[in-house]
Amino acid sequence: MELLQLLSWACIVFTIGMFSTGLSDLKKMRESKSSDNIQFLPFLTTCLNNFGWLFYGLLKSDQTIILVNTIGALLQILYIVMYLTYTDKRRRLMSQIFTAVMVLLGGWLYFSTILTDKEAQLSQLGLTCSAVTVSMYLSPLTDLVRIVRSRDIKCLSFPLTIATFFTSTSWVLYGQQLNDYYIVVPNTPGIITSVIRLYLFWKFSSVNQNSPSYKPLHT
Repeated sequence: MELLQLLSWACIVFTIGMFSTGLSDLKKMRESKSSDNIQFLPFLTTCLNNFGWLFYGLLKSDQTIILVNTIGALLQILYIVMYLTYTDKRRRLMSQIFTAVMVLLGGWLYFSTILTDKEAQLSQLGLTCSAVTVSMYLSPLTDLVRIVRSRDIKCLSFPLTIATFFTSTSWVLYGQQLNDYYIVVPNTPGIITSVIRLYLFWKFSSVNQNSPSYKPLHT
């Protein structure tokens, strides 16, 4: 039980730290009064993912999952609101937000009214959340291929890479303690992609030694 509690705190600290990396983008938007060169979709997809895992945590009565994803969802909502404040593409982004809200509403109606068996709810929701999380971790692979070809790591964030590695590792170990492979499986790619990024930092750091700043790459 002590090990589980330790892993629980590790998951909370590292995950909140990873979600907080978006604060650097928030600072850039406030200073420049613009959302240029900052991606909106990662904020929205991460928010959707947070709400999915929050519902999963509520079904399992897992306070760690509930706390982490409540804070994560609130942070993503903050990022989205600030992005809308400084962008000139509000109409297009509002349509994306409306679609995301409809997806959330449809999912809530399905799991609360149509699929009422708790075990079936946990199974299907866990599978859905796992698939979304895996896709989020694997989505930057195209960027990694481009980095290998260009030998330019300026678009990578070293702090975010470290945060992702420890976050994914903590959740994998936490899921193993609970025998919950819906937690273990989707976080394993996070470890793999983080190791790949660390290798790229090691391999190409000498090439980029005159480029001190790194632009965060959202996962």
